Amino acid sequence: MRKIKCPLIVSDYDGTLLRSDSTVSEETKEKIHEYIKAGGRFAVCSGRLLKSVYNEVEKLNLTGIVGAFQGAVIGDISSKQVLFEGHIPPQGAARICRKCEELGLHTHIYDVENFYTNMSDEKLRDYEKLCGVKGILIDGELLSERILRTDMKVQKILVLVDEWEKETVYQTLNQAFGEEFYVTYSAAFLVEITNKNFSKASALEYIAKYYNVPLEQTVAVGDNYNDTPMIARAGLGIAVGNADERLKEVADLIFEYTNDENAIGKIIDKYGFYGVNE
Repeated sequence: MRKIKCPLIVSDYDGTLLRSDSTVSEETKEKIHEYIKAGGRFAVCSGRLLKSVYNEVEKLNLTGIVGAFQGAVIGDISSKQVLFEGHIPPQGAARICRKCEELGLHTHIYDVENFYTNMSDEKLRDYEKLCGVKGILIDGELLSERILRTDMKVQKILVLVDEWEKETVYQTLNQAFGEEFYVTYSAAFLVEITNKNFSKASALEYIAKYYNVPLEQTVAVGDNYNDTPMIARAGLGIAVGNADERLKEVADLIFEYTNDENAIGKIIDKYGFYGVNE
């Protein structure tokens, strides 16, 4: 059995572990389980809602803990217990939603279990298919009003956009709320807002502490701008070959392979284990 070099690897899911055809290669699955069997810890940290992350990691036969909602929630795969959650206070979440409503944006709000949407269209159906979770359409009431009426704990606010408008929407929301909240994007069509105190960096810290691994001995891997805090915080932060240029700027290294070339399996092989000459 090979000897573990890095005891903890934390990976983003979409665009990093997941290929463009929405599958994880058998090569990568085998490498993950070889690494775990040898004593390594492997965790997924995603912007997805917790229910969706559970669905995906269970397909890979993973156990342990995961990060969801850009790291604002940590959950246990086997027990489904929420170990940690950070949310946007209702008044703040309502203000963000009011701005989105003024701009006519397709908006989602999330609690730990579900997500709620103000529009039913092709964008929603594509998103539901991607996540494997159905949204709850709120009709006859603004999302901002529902948050205040129910005193909702909102883990994340997401805006579905066309690729051509992503940067404009991101800049607009970041200018309006970036001082107070964490505004980021996780795909060509997703702009997201969470509590500024929680990110994939705080999730990495939680996971490392949970497994008793010093942060200096962690590897984090991602592909998009929302992975920046985690990549910057890890002992070794890696951007896969298909990564967003903003992420590449902060990564310790840019890996030569993309998500479609089984980057995670190759990263585990290269950085998770000692080589024959080490």
